[in-house]
Amino acid sequence: MPHQQELAMLRREIEILMREREQLLRISGAAAMFVAELDSVQLPEPTWDVAEFLAESLNGLSEETLQDALEATRASMEQMQAAS
Repeated sequence: MPHQQELAMLRREIEILMREREQLLRISGAAAMFVAELDSVQLPEPTWDVAEFLAESLNGLSEETLQDALEATRASMEQMQAAS
């Protein structure tokens, strides 16, 4: 029985991690799309450092992860548009 409980706990933890990954992918994708649309010349100077940090963080993602993020974001946006 303890083995079954451990398996059940691991399944729940994996499900939680997968939901969190999906949410982080949508956030990363939205951030990537946002950065791509930014006109850095028009950004207020106080936001330069955080914009650069965001861009560098996104550039640190693997190509596969960034692609997954963009796809997750596009799918979420399509669902939002279909609902409205």
